Amino acid sequence: MKQSLFQDFDEVSAKQWKQQIQFELDGLDYQHLVTHTLDGIDIRPFYHQDDQIESLQVNSSKDWSICDQIYVVSEEKSNYRALKLIEKGAESIWFIISSEETNLDKLFKNFDFRSTPIYLKFTFLSEDFLKGLRNFLQDKNAKVYLQIDIIGNLAASGNWFSNLENDHKILDKLLQNSPNFESVISVDSMLYQNAGATIPQQLAYALAHANEYLNHINEVNFLSATIKKNLKLQFLVAVGPNYFFEIAKIRALRWLFASLAETYGFQQEIFILAQPSKRNKTLYDYNVNLLRTTTESMSAVLGGADAIFNMPYDAVYHKNNEFGNRIARNQLLIMKYEAHLNKVKNAAEGAYYIENLTEQFAEKALAIFKDIENGGGFLKQLKDSVIQKKIKESAEKEQEKFDNGELVLIGTNKYQNTADKMQQEIQLYPFLKKNPRKTLIEPILERRLSEKLEEQRLKTEKTVNA
Repeated sequence: MKQSLFQDFDEVSAKQWKQQIQFELDGLDYQHLVTHTLDGIDIRPFYHQDDQIESLQVNSSKDWSICDQIYVVSEEKSNYRALKLIEKGAESIWFIISSEETNLDKLFKNFDFRSTPIYLKFTFLSEDFLKGLRNFLQDKNAKVYLQIDIIGNLAASGNWFSNLENDHKILDKLLQNSPNFESVISVDSMLYQNAGATIPQQLAYALAHANEYLNHINEVNFLSATIKKNLKLQFLVAVGPNYFFEIAKIRALRWLFASLAETYGFQQEIFILAQPSKRNKTLYDYNVNLLRTTTESMSAVLGGADAIFNMPYDAVYHKNNEFGNRIARNQLLIMKYEAHLNKVKNAAEGAYYIENLTEQFAEKALAIFKDIENGGGFLKQLKDSVIQKKIKESAEKEQEKFDNGELVLIGTNKYQNTADKMQQEIQLYPFLKKNPRKTLIEPILERRLSEKLEEQRLKTEKTVNA
């Protein structure tokens, strides 16, 4: 017969715990132990079953996929690299395709579609190319997830691919003829995290972003109830450094979208492709990025992401290279095959702290979402620069904490290695490039916290070496 390990001990209520803590504080206020965060969450010193709501029912993946990414320039080289990556442990491939002239036969030569899912992101929107892709994949029994996100392109670039009407027209045709694809629409919420939005904002904007698609499909009313019920959305999620918060964020996203989709009669399950945040990655003492991406990838796993792409530790300053990619992939391989983090589904379920965070994030995000809808919807608020303004305000508060040392990035604004020189190592200047262009709306721009400080150090290096 099973017996509780603690059956000989009296239960201690939340009230008793708090009284004991207050007694041991010796006159200090209990609130002294409460941590206030930029996300609007107050972290208490303990969490107890007395305060716990019923465990949230959040469906998540157990056997998450190790993903690798390829930016397609040469079809032959990209094909060779994809096949090699699969040999070395990649379980799914994320292709970024930048040209309508891409030859699919060359790109996917000898590719086993049945065993390796692929995610396809395009820097263009072409009806002819998508029709050719659909024909190419016919009868291949492939698991292909398209990442068509016309609203995400507008938010990031400030422009539609073509214009509002034509972009929606192409999307509508694709949705009506997409039996070959696991998903068609994706929602890129990575942009909001990398630009400095708080977690409740990220969730609310992702939800409002998705709502624009669901609302459009409902209004145009060109899909049958059966197709709508099977239409699965894909969410791209950037995972930040706050370990437990990020676990709760991913769980809250699934919970929130399930509620929204149920209202419309759409598929409630979503596919989440996660990767570490760019916002906290540093140029100096770059090896620390290995530690950051490790905890962020673990948050993605325990939060329930379906696939994870681990950004190489040197991606800030290096072009794509085999060493950085191998280390990033091996981090995930160790989590899966040595730490066995793929053996339990919903690993975070029942943890008082994480359940509490999930509920709080969902409630705060829902309040922001309602404000957006009352204000005319996500597209209107993008056009009026309301979303951009809110993200900027949050990013500036976070930047201020970094600048004054309250928010720490090891090796950059604390415990610097003054002998660390990077001027000769840099192959990319993503934070120095400024490409002004005419846009329909103000774009949402990704910003790393350490950019300003790194620019100053680089200038100093240049002056010393001159």
